[in-house]
Amino acid sequence: MKRGDSLYKRLLGWLLLPLLVLGSLILIQAWVDAQRTADRAFDRLLEAASLAIAEQVQWQDDRLWLDLPPAALEMLATDAEERVFYSLVDDQGHVITGNAELPADPRQEETSDDTLLYRDIDWQGMTLRQGVRRTRLEEWRIREPFEVRVAHSREGRDALTAELWRANLSGIVIMGSLAVISLLFAIRSALSPLTRLRRAIRARDPRTLAPLELPLPRELAELRDTVNGLLTRMRRVRSNQERFIGDASHQLRTPLAGLSARAELALRQDDPARWKEALVAMQATSARTARLAGQLLSLTRLDNPEYRPDLVPLELNALARQALHDHWGTCHRQGVDLGMETAGSEVWIRGIDWLLAEAIGNLIDNACRYGGRRVTVQVEDKPPRLTVEDDGPGIPAQKRLLMLRPFHRDRDDQEGSGLGLAIVDGIARTHRARLQLSAGHDDHGLRVTLQFTGDTP
Repeated sequence: MKRGDSLYKRLLGWLLLPLLVLGSLILIQAWVDAQRTADRAFDRLLEAASLAIAEQVQWQDDRLWLDLPPAALEMLATDAEERVFYSLVDDQGHVITGNAELPADPRQEETSDDTLLYRDIDWQGMTLRQGVRRTRLEEWRIREPFEVRVAHSREGRDALTAELWRANLSGIVIMGSLAVISLLFAIRSALSPLTRLRRAIRARDPRTLAPLELPLPRELAELRDTVNGLLTRMRRVRSNQERFIGDASHQLRTPLAGLSARAELALRQDDPARWKEALVAMQATSARTARLAGQLLSLTRLDNPEYRPDLVPLELNALARQALHDHWGTCHRQGVDLGMETAGSEVWIRGIDWLLAEAIGNLIDNACRYGGRRVTVQVEDKPPRLTVEDDGPGIPAQKRLLMLRPFHRDRDDQEGSGLGLAIVDGIARTHRARLQLSAGHDDHGLRVTLQFTGDTP
């Protein structure tokens, strides 16, 4: 959503749009109705005028004769000063009398006598409303047919149409204004629970993760419950972070305190041999502390939900060979036989090389540190799988899941930090791989397997 966009404006726009369309249709209908009303009113005048003229038609001197009273045409004249025309036409179409030769209505053949036909015509540059009455003389001796054609200009009709439309327009505008005002109040009332929810969230202490307790309509109650679910997950995350920070502080404080004690003890000695002994111990402790700090940084990065590195194609055999090359010297000095079994062909996966190298390194280091005399790194295909197996004492089945927790160790007398398998588990989740802990060959030792997805680069 763009900055400055408003749900209130969106609702108002989408609701006003059909309201405006409906209002436009009502205005058009009002105009059409006004025209029809005006036409009906003035058509009645045409009918009355044509009837008055027809009643004055007589037969005299073997021809039709008309003595037109002024009232017959005056009834067509209004304040709009329309122009009024009439003509009397016999059965042969000859104009007997009149002030204009008005055209005939082509529909007259389809009508019976004494029927009045209305139509709009363009005559000599003017738009007229014409009425044509076809009738006969009422004398018993002569039933001569004739037509009375009456027409007048549209000024009066247009004026009446405009007046009627303006009268309707005022009512439509008042009703439309009331509808818009009601719509504004309805939208504001409907959005008021959202405003209360926003204010409740804004007024909260940022350090408070307690659930929101606010009565809301069903649709917003779902949003409130979703926010409360997020707050619950955030409480768990914060609790895990606090526990992790406490454990990390404890793990770092112990070797740092040991360094301080070693240094203080060495300062009290005058024997250089004792100094050397203290320095060697301090060097070993600082190395373990540096490794612990590096593991803590790796674990923190893996636990960051925003850390989403790009996975690139990697060849698993090559990664395993490089890991063996990096750790072979350390294992050899400890008397550990480090070997490798590669797949018969290249095994490609998508991953991050330094993370996988760290995972293999942690597994090899754990195997050497916890009693393994023989450590084997194995790469398999179909599906791609990396396995590190040792012949040490292993881990009981009921404790294997616990070993994936940070700072959890199976034996308190060991020097490890309890982060190795936790880091491997985080790396596996980053690569969408499956981590499995099982017993080694002949139920001896520990077998750790990273099974990757079958996606090819």
